Amino acid sequence: MKQVILLMADTVRKDMLGCYGNKSMQTPNIDFLAEQGIRFENAYTCQPVCGPARSALFTGQFPHSNGMVTNSIAMGDNIKTLGQRLTDHGIHCGYIGKWHLDGSDYFGNGTCPSGWDEEYWYDMRCYLNELSDEDRKRSRISKTAYSTDMTAEFTYAHRCADRALRFLDQYKKEDFFLTVSFDEPHGPCLCPAPYNTMYRGYAMPPNPNYGDDLSDKPMLQRLWAGDAVHKKPEALNTPSEQLALFLGCNSFVDAEIGRVLKRIYEETPQAIVIFTSDHGDMLGNHRLQMKNSVAYKEIANIPFIIKGFGVGVADTMASHIDVVPTILEYMGIPLPKLLEGKSMLPYLYGKETSVNEAVFTEFTRYELDHDGFGGFQPMRAVTTQKYKLVLHLLDTDEFYDLEEDPFEVHNRIYDSKLMLVRNRLHDMLLEHMNRTRDCFRGYQWACRPWREDKHAEWENDGFTRQRENEEYEPRQLDYDTGLPMESAVRYKNRYDEKR
Repeated sequence: MKQVILLMADTVRKDMLGCYGNKSMQTPNIDFLAEQGIRFENAYTCQPVCGPARSALFTGQFPHSNGMVTNSIAMGDNIKTLGQRLTDHGIHCGYIGKWHLDGSDYFGNGTCPSGWDEEYWYDMRCYLNELSDEDRKRSRISKTAYSTDMTAEFTYAHRCADRALRFLDQYKKEDFFLTVSFDEPHGPCLCPAPYNTMYRGYAMPPNPNYGDDLSDKPMLQRLWAGDAVHKKPEALNTPSEQLALFLGCNSFVDAEIGRVLKRIYEETPQAIVIFTSDHGDMLGNHRLQMKNSVAYKEIANIPFIIKGFGVGVADTMASHIDVVPTILEYMGIPLPKLLEGKSMLPYLYGKETSVNEAVFTEFTRYELDHDGFGGFQPMRAVTTQKYKLVLHLLDTDEFYDLEEDPFEVHNRIYDSKLMLVRNRLHDMLLEHMNRTRDCFRGYQWACRPWREDKHAEWENDGFTRQRENEEYEPRQLDYDTGLPMESAVRYKNRYDEKR
């Protein structure tokens, strides 16, 4: 029997979990899961924004490939989710919780997408439909957490956990894939006592990057920081009611995850369990709040735990893009050609010493609905264990030596001592953009002020790269012949040669 449960929280940083070293965090259930499994130190989201991050996690294609380059844009009709692929191979799939992939508003449209069990579908619109108009308003106000009648049962997290328990009871003797996607601790951070006050007076651990003056960073970061640019570092990391409630809600969702884990341990102890978060929150680091077009560890380096393949701590580079191929291979399903990650199973079974040499993170814009948040801010990043290169198409680029500067304060993009390794990562990133058919690729990414050996060319790299998705659609046709393409990637004939 093969069973996989993916547990997911929203906006959880690594240092919001005790198992990642912050012993002030009360997250006993996730910590215990980490003790039973493999805890990844270098796992990265594909884009640090809710919808695009989830689009990569559930399709195995980067946001620039599946079409969801920002919140409130739906994926393409020809994009298949993991649930569709598994269901088509006879694996029962349930999705409970925040979806954020239908192109609707924050809450979703309440409609179960293809491939998932309609009986258990429960996006945030389904939750709001259960509430009165007055309770809907209360559910979106942080101060509701302090109401005397506030209970766990009122929260989305609790109701998601309830459904997960029913699913596990019903399908515990079958092959299945279940996702439980909590919106918490994302604002408004509703949680009952004692969680709503347990972190009062608490500040996050000291960090040198609170003193980052952003002077050699992209303009976007200084605009984003606003008045915080002028504040003293010690003023950027102080106790606040907002932080306390956020962290309290984080401990609350750990308790709800604990309810689900208890049932898993009792009823399906052999199941593979994965825990992760879509992205983190800056929380004042680098003078920034929330998330946007950066690849800093606080929002891009996410918690990632897998139970079922051994116990330990992994330093290998891992990515959400690898989740779909890993689950498909575990279920015995052939991997589609268009997947842009790789299966982690050889590593999890101890047959390989690493998963990736490097992982890739991107950004296009925060949300279609919002005029602000910097607007169009195209970013592409590549990260290895030692280095991180971040390209901002319209702004200043960044390069960090993560061993010498783990807090990513000193931008060394123009450091001649690091030129060779910087350029090697740059070439890796450009090749990745080509290989994945990045719709925003072009010579501007190559011809950076610090890369004198790159020159603008009309043809760029000169290749045609067509889509291969023969599991669900016919082979694409060659533009020059009208016949099925012989090779998806081929050198493009110039117009003058064709004439």
